[in-house]
Amino acid sequence: MQKERHMIYFDNAATTMHKPPEVAQAVADALTHFGGVGRGVHGASLSAGMAVYEARDTVAGLLGAPSASRVSFTGNVTESLNTALFGLLSPGDHAITTAASHNSVLRPLYALEDRGVQLSIAPIGPDGSLDLDEVEALFQPNTRVLAVTHASNLTGDLYDIDRLAEMAHAHGTLVVVDAAQTAGVVPLNAVEQQIDVLCFTGHKALYGPQGTGGLIVAEGVEVAPLKVGGSGTHSYDREHPAFMPERLEAGTINGHGIAGLAAGVAFVQRVGVEVIRAHEDALARRFQQGIASIPGIRVLGGGTPLGRTGIVALNLGDVDSGQVADALSVDFGIATRAGAHCAPLMHRALGTEHQGAVRFSFSWFNTEQEVDQAVAALSQIAAELG
Repeated sequence: MQKERHMIYFDNAATTMHKPPEVAQAVADALTHFGGVGRGVHGASLSAGMAVYEARDTVAGLLGAPSASRVSFTGNVTESLNTALFGLLSPGDHAITTAASHNSVLRPLYALEDRGVQLSIAPIGPDGSLDLDEVEALFQPNTRVLAVTHASNLTGDLYDIDRLAEMAHAHGTLVVVDAAQTAGVVPLNAVEQQIDVLCFTGHKALYGPQGTGGLIVAEGVEVAPLKVGGSGTHSYDREHPAFMPERLEAGTINGHGIAGLAAGVAFVQRVGVEVIRAHEDALARRFQQGIASIPGIRVLGGGTPLGRTGIVALNLGDVDSGQVADALSVDFGIATRAGAHCAPLMHRALGTEHQGAVRFSFSWFNTEQEVDQAVAALSQIAAELG
């Protein structure tokens, strides 16, 4: 029988496949010991409730929430962003975002635009850069929300959310940050960085299971709930509880997944965000240096002064990105992500709307040897297809 080839996994910006072993163990333990969170006074329910509270506290510690009660859990960052944007914007309001935004920001804003919210989109340069003066020029007296991505999910380019938050608050505007690509790999502190709503997901650099995420809401900021229903408290009230974190959580939450998320966050805290970022940066630099001499390779982005996360997106001449990614997978067992990456405006800015891009994204569990194998594979593919 043919031995199965080891997969080299460079699709961590979508989902980290390799998790710390304690994450799986935490989920397994929860599956056999948890009852409904907040749905009883018996031991199984109380255990689940305590685990979720501890998870809030752990997340609050990593991401700088004002308190554990300001952390509400969701199914992913898409739900978090929908909750924030639909919960803050009303017809007649004005919102600003940038062309670096993922569809998880763009599509809720387009839907709100159809309902009477005004929308402005700051352009991104062909090198992935964002001109803050162009953002500044978009503010209006009725600008309610500035929704920005901390790092492009396509190129990894980091944007200056500190400056953007200062700018927004100078105009009396709330700032919503999409931290899907940075929570767990770039230091974040929602209070110190004056982020009004920080949206995160569990299944990327926090090493949690899919189906986990959340949002951190600053003190004094009121986000209307996206969903209402069972809460386990105040059951005779006509309206959903108005207090955090239950305000933004309806129905039985994913206690099993949140237990795994807490273990993933604890792992990140134990290793250290700065240490993890240094490792990913080193892999990305090694990869870029290795492919620099391959004819026809074009690396996308890189124009922001803050650098980038552990992502390198590229194209090989005019070869379709899907063809390159398919060759990497089939011939070399290397997993990447090709296509549009749910970032249509970013691709238009970079001139890759039709070709797409091949995205390599690294994690703590990748190695220099894997990077070198990817460089060798690209060199061979370029010789054949370039």
